[in-house]
Amino acid sequence: MLKCLLTSLVLLLLTSFCWAASILIPMDEEQTNHLKAYGITFWVLKNDSEADWLLNYRGGSFLMKYSPLIENECKIRGVAYEVIADAKVTSILSEIADPSVNMDIVKLEKAPKIAVYSPKNKLPWDDAVTLALTYAEIPYEVIYDGEILKGVLPKYDWLHLHHEDFTGQYSRFWNAFHNASWYIEDVRLQEESARRNGFKKVSEMKLAVAKNIGDFVMGGGFMFAMCSGTETFDIALSANGVDICETMFDGDGADPGAQSKLDFSRTFAFQNFKLNMNPLSNEFSNIDTTPTRTIDQSNDFFTLFDFSAKWDVVPTMLTQNHDKVIKGFMGKTTAFRKEVIKPDVVLMGETKIANEARYIHGEFGKGQWTFYGGHDPEDYQHIVGDPPTDLSLHPNSPGYRLILNNVLFPAAKKKKQKT
Repeated sequence: MLKCLLTSLVLLLLTSFCWAASILIPMDEEQTNHLKAYGITFWVLKNDSEADWLLNYRGGSFLMKYSPLIENECKIRGVAYEVIADAKVTSILSEIADPSVNMDIVKLEKAPKIAVYSPKNKLPWDDAVTLALTYAEIPYEVIYDGEILKGVLPKYDWLHLHHEDFTGQYSRFWNAFHNASWYIEDVRLQEESARRNGFKKVSEMKLAVAKNIGDFVMGGGFMFAMCSGTETFDIALSANGVDICETMFDGDGADPGAQSKLDFSRTFAFQNFKLNMNPLSNEFSNIDTTPTRTIDQSNDFFTLFDFSAKWDVVPTMLTQNHDKVIKGFMGKTTAFRKEVIKPDVVLMGETKIANEARYIHGEFGKGQWTFYGGHDPEDYQHIVGDPPTDLSLHPNSPGYRLILNNVLFPAAKKKKQKT
């Protein structure tokens, strides 16, 4: 009797195991928390397991082998999931493999090591990427100029640039905030850091940092930037050795011939742009469309491009979403003027009525980069001193999903380019 009971129990467990073959984390409208779903997938990779990213299947869903630990983690974090049998998995994979459908599968193999380039001192604004990583429970390390100049970048797979001003002009906040205590403190700390690292000017230190980041990407790293971190990075690279800072920023005047001395061959994304040499303006150049935008918030949306999942795998990964029309949002650098974008750059999102790019991607050497315009996808006009966005109020944010697509992107198994 006992033997029969044990046999029945074993058969029941085996049957249950066979039925519960996989966990599907849907990323369409059925998902209760899209942002934490990325954190679950990262957690799976961090624990030496693998996951499949089902491109264009139910909003870019994730598929992984069943484990009660994963199921429990989904429950704890409030992430919707489905336990599916082998037969259902086979059906899904067959549907995706059909040449007539725009879907594909990417194997995610190893959790990338993430660094966020961010100042140690507290500034009166927040960083959307840091908020997203924290909310999704994805671990990261904070590094800044000193660490980068000491050569730490090769330790990491993915680097995010905080809303930094790589030109050494303190984000062009002098006119509005030069008497503010936080601005005075930031200048003091930046100047101390420059001296400590062997530079006479902050602008010279920031250029050296930008070059180190460029070498990191050139060698195979992944770099992501938002807001002014995008525009000023390319400006700094193009102005290599040219003084573009006026007296209030570095103690001496800017080179009056700076514009003609820019070298656009050094930049990642932009070319033939015009510097704004007025130090009282908060604009760096005509890369940013903010000064000429005539769109109000009710009409400010940008559209993600559709890519072939089986052929254009990288931009397909980076545009996975449950919504292809994303709410616009402002920033120090809100969007990119199309006419100054290099021809080999991939446009992934645009504001059609303004003819501007919001989300772009490209390669640099062996590595890749993504630029995302604007400051905070869930705060339309985030200004200095505003409180940080509470992402528990926006767990399904399509705008924030684009950030987290980039975080998982380096985990993807490299596929041979199709010809």
